Amino acid sequence: MSNEINQYKQDHQFPQVSASDDEIDLRELFSVIWQGKWLIIAITFIFAVASVVFAINQPNIYKSEALLAPADSEQGGGGLAALAGQFGGLASMAGINLGAGGVDKTQMAIEVMKSRQFTSNFIQKHNILPDLMAAKKWNMADNSISYDDEIYNSVESKWLREVKLPYKSEPSMQEAYKVFSKIIAINAAKDTGMVTVSVEHLSPTVAHQWVNWLVQDINKEMKDRDVAEATRSTIFLKSQIQQTKIADIRSILYKLIEEQAKTIMFAEVRDEYVFKTIDPALIPEEKSKPKRALICVLGTMLGGMLGVMFVLIRYFVRKEN
Repeated sequence: MSNEINQYKQDHQFPQVSASDDEIDLRELFSVIWQGKWLIIAITFIFAVASVVFAINQPNIYKSEALLAPADSEQGGGGLAALAGQFGGLASMAGINLGAGGVDKTQMAIEVMKSRQFTSNFIQKHNILPDLMAAKKWNMADNSISYDDEIYNSVESKWLREVKLPYKSEPSMQEAYKVFSKIIAINAAKDTGMVTVSVEHLSPTVAHQWVNWLVQDINKEMKDRDVAEATRSTIFLKSQIQQTKIADIRSILYKLIEEQAKTIMFAEVRDEYVFKTIDPALIPEEKSKPKRALICVLGTMLGGMLGVMFVLIRYFVRKEN
């Protein structure tokens, strides 16, 4: 039987594959790398120099941040809850909703700060569009900002951008929102409820000022919203009082008007309406980025790997030919 198998193999001439044919000779690879060491060193050197030049030309970015705590929002909430428990059934019969539930005011304030409308109003109110879209360099000596001459003429306050339609020379609020959302960060800690607001900019003074403005504006925005809502509610409740003769319903309506008056009073006497400042923003003395040393190290490593790959690929291509 074995003789027949051997005869069959000889007749069909099966090639005998050696295990060494499928294996890569490490000594050969090291030899190829060693022969191309000068090319690898040259490529690595080029990448190292390029990464150093790139890192040096990157402007410093400064980060200013403030730590905030949600302010106590007991104005009206507790009163409405008590009214709901006491007169909820009677108020429902009269078509009045005393539900005290709703969206958390702190979370709503965070979402408002991230919204397009608030950002657009913020940019226009404080006239920060040039500092946001055209700033090129911060001059430490006189604490001034240099603008890109191809984008903005600071002397004439004129935009010089060359863009295609539908864009215009002056950046739109949609463009400004995209840029602004990249340099601002608003984070809420789930365990403590603390909120951190931070801004990154070429100028540490600008970053510090914008954080302060953001905190002030969001407190004012939420205050104005609650005051406007309480005022409208008061007008509506007074009209309902004139239309009903039921003593219990009129009592509920008067108590509701009282709660709205408390809301307005609470808003008027507190500047920190939604957020209390725990740790105010400071003018940063040290940059937050770029990490120039890391850029140089990564650039050099990338050059070395590309050099080794180039030498190996060149060797195997020549070997195939």
